[in-house]
Amino acid sequence: MNDFTPWTVFTDVGIISLLLLSGKLLRVKVRLIQRLFIPPSLMAGFMGLAFGPGGLGWLPLSPHMGTYAGILIAFIFGCLPFCGTGTAGKSNRILKMWAYSQTGMLWQWAFGGLLGLWLLSRLWPLDPAFGIAMPSGFCGGHGTAAAIGEAFARAGNADMLTLAMTAATCGIVAAVFIGLALVKWGTRKGHASFVDDFADLPPELRTGLLPADKRGSLGETTCSSISMDPLTLHFIWIAAIALGGYGISQGVNCLLPQLQLPVFSCAFIVGILARLLCARTHTLHYLCPATIGHLSGTFTDLLVAFGISAIRLEIVLQYWLPLTVLLVSGLVVTLLYVLVIGRWLFRSDYWFEKALFTWGWYTGTMAMGIALLRVVDPDMRSRCLEDYALAYLVIAPVEILLITLAPVAFVHGYGLAFLLSALGAGGLILAGAFVRSRCRRR
Repeated sequence: MNDFTPWTVFTDVGIISLLLLSGKLLRVKVRLIQRLFIPPSLMAGFMGLAFGPGGLGWLPLSPHMGTYAGILIAFIFGCLPFCGTGTAGKSNRILKMWAYSQTGMLWQWAFGGLLGLWLLSRLWPLDPAFGIAMPSGFCGGHGTAAAIGEAFARAGNADMLTLAMTAATCGIVAAVFIGLALVKWGTRKGHASFVDDFADLPPELRTGLLPADKRGSLGETTCSSISMDPLTLHFIWIAAIALGGYGISQGVNCLLPQLQLPVFSCAFIVGILARLLCARTHTLHYLCPATIGHLSGTFTDLLVAFGISAIRLEIVLQYWLPLTVLLVSGLVVTLLYVLVIGRWLFRSDYWFEKALFTWGWYTGTMAMGIALLRVVDPDMRSRCLEDYALAYLVIAPVEILLITLAPVAFVHGYGLAFLLSALGAGGLILAGAFVRSRCRRR
């Protein structure tokens, strides 16, 4: 299946759809999978990896799945400017959440990069950028892994996509297993504020199927279906933004071949400009944040399934020992950070709930962080998500900057300066939070 045609895309999407349905069915029927909170997209990816061309070869998936991941991440980043919740909260809580989340992100990048640059690359013949595969997959998830992998592939390092995708996959598995262990530990020790027993979870959190009395709306209908279906309107809006990002990336590459802007970064910029345009023309209310959020979730599910299926096992086996050291070290350091710093910074302000949520998105995905948070705070009384939603307005540009600059810095020999800058910036933010906290207590 070397000839790529539109039917190739049709076949790939159809097969991944069947795998996603199989994963959903397993989540509904298998008690063990329910207890482990394994998302269907992860199971679909594992099945695609096992039975696809990289495994047993039973499924006729094409070798272009890595490209699909790069396209889907452009759609996801195009959605981000329109997914704001508009929630409000106390400034002190939001600042604490921002300092906690931003520092952890910066330090995870710094730790992984420096471990690879100063230790692992001296023990094994590795690329100097090897270490950033861990934060690309952990804190960033499969979306960032796809973006980083695509950027490095354009610079001649094709292995980074597999390494980052492997890190993202291991991160989700760790988010599930270690996250549920934290839930049991926290409820047993009395750190959880809203639940007493892990066994009391409602069945809809285990199966993922909502009963009739707990179902909500996917979003608002903002246009008449006589002219155009509302879902079509939202999809083509995001598709146009992603296409605009691709056009900017290609245009800059033609004018300045030495400057290769990632498509996802350009799509995010186009999305911001499009949102500003809608706000100025008083048309923003015709775009429903909930609907665009569900579209983003759809793209993410497909990205995870395609991304894991595209992992090249021969690359994983080639780097298995340094990759194991990198990922295990990253998990240990991340766990220590979310528990120790979270307990110190938030104290009696629902520190365990916020630490558990942060663990989920530091190692897996935002959805995994929300899933773990709902286990210990089913009614969202900690206001963790509200504070994070506002804090993310500052976190998102920094994350985009990290993803954009990391490949450029390492390709041009400034990797060490990039990592030390991330380390120092995180330290300054946390020190500022400490000083502010001391001043408020006085």
